Amino acid sequence: MPACAQDVLLTQFYEAHHDWLQGWLRQRLGCGHDAADLSQDTFIQVVAARNVEQIAEPRAFLVTLAKRVMFNFWRRRDIERAYLEELALLPAECVPSEEDRALVLEALQQIDAILGGLKPRVREVFLLSQLHELGYKEIGERLGMPVITVRRYMTQALRACWLAAGTQ
Repeated sequence: MPACAQDVLLTQFYEAHHDWLQGWLRQRLGCGHDAADLSQDTFIQVVAARNVEQIAEPRAFLVTLAKRVMFNFWRRRDIERAYLEELALLPAECVPSEEDRALVLEALQQIDAILGGLKPRVREVFLLSQLHELGYKEIGERLGMPVITVRRYMTQALRACWLAAGTQ
């Protein structure tokens, strides 16, 4: 299909479903501003996902995308809230600048996305190693698994981090 015909279909799809989606999001979020932002994020995914003429059930498709967008929104908000709570505990002279805070939040969200892509056991092994500074033997004892499995899980986690760093 020519690009201009696809643009027309996207415009028609947007006009036909935008208000409905924004209302659906407003009911779930309780905030019109967040609903407007997330509806735009959802439609960006529509553009990236596939040709709109192939979408058999537009509202079901939009709800599926919007739920993912909301989940990511809530995760980002939770990360930001936890970070700000930790910052509040710092002495005033140690509080980073707004720019540094934004960079740290972005990095935390990227780390969360990487860890979220790991299997739960792999993530648990990685966090015990990196945050709690446990050795492989201690992790194996704590989780009831052989050291070779701990080593394999750490390799998987580190590979995921390495691959993510390569795409940045």
